Amino acid sequence: MVLSNRLTYWYLQNKRDLPWRKTHEPYQIWLSEIMLQQTRIEQGLPYYNKFISAYPSVFDLADAPADEVMKLWQGLGYYSRARNLHETAKYVAYKLNGKFPSDYKGLLKLKGVGNYTASAIASFCYNEPVAVVDGNVYRVLSRIFGMDIPINSTKGNKEFKELAQELLDKKDPATHNQAMMEFGALHCKPQNPLCASCPFNDKCLALKENRINELPVKLKKARVKKRYFNYLVFDLDNDGTILEQRSGKGIWNGLYQFPLVESAKLINASELQKMDSFREIVNNDNYSIELFNEDPVVHKLSHQHLYTRFWLVNSKEVNAETISLQTVLDYPVPVLIGNFLNEYLPDDYK
Repeated sequence: MVLSNRLTYWYLQNKRDLPWRKTHEPYQIWLSEIMLQQTRIEQGLPYYNKFISAYPSVFDLADAPADEVMKLWQGLGYYSRARNLHETAKYVAYKLNGKFPSDYKGLLKLKGVGNYTASAIASFCYNEPVAVVDGNVYRVLSRIFGMDIPINSTKGNKEFKELAQELLDKKDPATHNQAMMEFGALHCKPQNPLCASCPFNDKCLALKENRINELPVKLKKARVKKRYFNYLVFDLDNDGTILEQRSGKGIWNGLYQFPLVESAKLINASELQKMDSFREIVNNDNYSIELFNEDPVVHKLSHQHLYTRFWLVNSKEVNAETISLQTVLDYPVPVLIGNFLNEYLPDDYK
């Protein structure tokens, strides 16, 4: 309880004023937790406000068209979260009459809700004594207790969860969990933590043993894969272009993109035009092609880096359905393409 008391005192003096901390309604808290997975609060807060404004209730979100939800999410990344968010909203609205499950085990059954999110909602909304363990909590516990077991290992996950549960203030788990995460985000930061003013500097083994920068320990990730994307940006005589919706289990499922030709390396125009995937779309010789960006845009994802070039193709006809170029911004697209459109489109199209 000493740790929890110090933590709570620190939290009450330093906590940020965030909208989802002013409610116990599961819809708002669920929405915030899904958005903040792998996302900093500074980045996620504007999106949270936009979603709450557009969809004040779970019924509003459930009734929204999928493309509209994805468009509002655009730029936040990890788009599977948005798809799961929408599916769960429909399930809660239509199958559960708008009522979220009221305990940890029930919440775990919702699509896109894992141990961390279920613990957060259960403790914040229903005061259920389940400990939240996220990246901030791993860091705080590993440093204070000098734990060097990898946090992304099965054994590490189990041991940290057990320790967090043991330390939890069972009478007020909501405040304790919020305090633990906030302390990791603001004070016990990954780089340059504020050790001199830390309420645990008399207890912290990492500080005592000069191991702050060594903890927490993570197993090395798999090697990052390089991929080479060539987007075909068509400018047809009728002010038309082509957008395709991505499908399957790969990245950006459900978002729209220009026709994509993926290559094994950076290629020139001659090599691009010989590829079957190019000829399937441009099935005539009455066209011109020009490279928009000589230096590829490098878009970094967790396990892959995308080296991307945009090719401007002017053609009278193509073997695909077309849309008006002026409507492109109405479609949800990956941030990579969104950035290109901001540079490429005339101002009167925006």
